[in-house]
Amino acid sequence: MKILSNNKTANILLLVSFGLIVIVMLSSFINRVIISPPVQAEIDNGANTSQNDIVIQVNVLNACGEPGLAAKVMEFLRLRGFDVVEIGNYPRKEEKSFVLDRLGDVRSARKVAYAIGVPDSLVVSAVDSTLFVRSTIVIGKDFPLLKPFN
Repeated sequence: MKILSNNKTANILLLVSFGLIVIVMLSSFINRVIISPPVQAEIDNGANTSQNDIVIQVNVLNACGEPGLAAKVMEFLRLRGFDVVEIGNYPRKEEKSFVLDRLGDVRSARKVAYAIGVPDSLVVSAVDSTLFVRSTIVIGKDFPLLKPFN
């Protein structure tokens, strides 16, 4: 009788474990697909594009003085299909991270902002077509809140 109750207990524990695994996997799937879907690095149709211009090109500037941040953001974005053409330092320190729209393509700038976790309210238009990038990412002192650092 004792052997039978041990088997029942083991079966119940096994069933509960599998149930928990299914719940975790399901919640992860829902989060990935519905709550926080991945962003596409391609430029939307009709957004001042040429035939060869299909991936959003960005540069990343460090505005907090912490070494290696721009390189980490570059790696994060490249893994997601963005074309990071340059990294460097911003001329002054900034408290908050923001994204600069360089070509008047706010939709692409918002995609970049979403990809790294910057709110749309911090997407600023600063058109400068001499930079040959669609957006500039400025990493401020709030960098621990951004997706590449979580």
